Amino acid sequence: MFKNELIIDGRKFKSRLMIGTGKFQSNEVMKQAIEASGAEIVTVALRRVDIENPEDDLLRHIDMEKYLLLPNTSGARDATEAVRLARLARAAGCEPWVKLEVTPDPYYLLPDPIETFKAAEILVKEGFKVLPYINADPILCKRLEEIGTVTVMPLGAPIGTNKGLKTVENLKIIIEQSNIPVVVDAGIGAPSHAAYAIELGADAVLVNTAIATAGDPVKMATSFKLAVEAACVARDAGMPTEKQYADASSPLTGFLRD
Repeated sequence: MFKNELIIDGRKFKSRLMIGTGKFQSNEVMKQAIEASGAEIVTVALRRVDIENPEDDLLRHIDMEKYLLLPNTSGARDATEAVRLARLARAAGCEPWVKLEVTPDPYYLLPDPIETFKAAEILVKEGFKVLPYINADPILCKRLEEIGTVTVMPLGAPIGTNKGLKTVENLKIIIEQSNIPVVVDAGIGAPSHAAYAIELGADAVLVNTAIATAGDPVKMATSFKLAVEAACVARDAGMPTEKQYADASSPLTGFLRD
């Protein structure tokens, strides 16, 4: 098991896998998948639930005592809408944690960096723990860190594409420079993608579509859990460095021809 816990703003989590709740065939399957994943942070789109109603069918399947419910502002097209959604969640009794999403583009759902930054500034000042979903932009990550967001969540590829980490070079820079947790979000379509992100040095990953749309979501959630844990153990063990030239694992002396 990974030696160090994931710490976000002083709060400790044993799992480095976060899970989303969209696209599941049923809430019961979602519940089972969450349990199988070992995740402790579960994100929910505010526009999908009646956050003021504890009997909401989706919320009834998420144990609030066991998981940190991380409301997200999915569907917000600008800072104003995102801030309003976050305030509604807090007014309904949610902890002041929010996954900030501002995606005006209807085709690729790419995050708007300017509106995201505006919303983050407002929410941080109001005491929210802000986890912003953003493009893999190292400069933007530093700016968000400077204003007080508790993580950055750069994308690996557009949401729901399952393409994996198409932003690797920028992710490396972000991981190198960040003083707050880096959570790779969006585009992770296979357990190997999640493991690669952790091996690169990411602090955590967030997965939804790859689990929810799998033939067996519960089994897929288990595989993501194992992949993330394996990558964590590998990092603890000390990842070997890449080399330009071949380096034999056995001595090159002692052949019959010598």
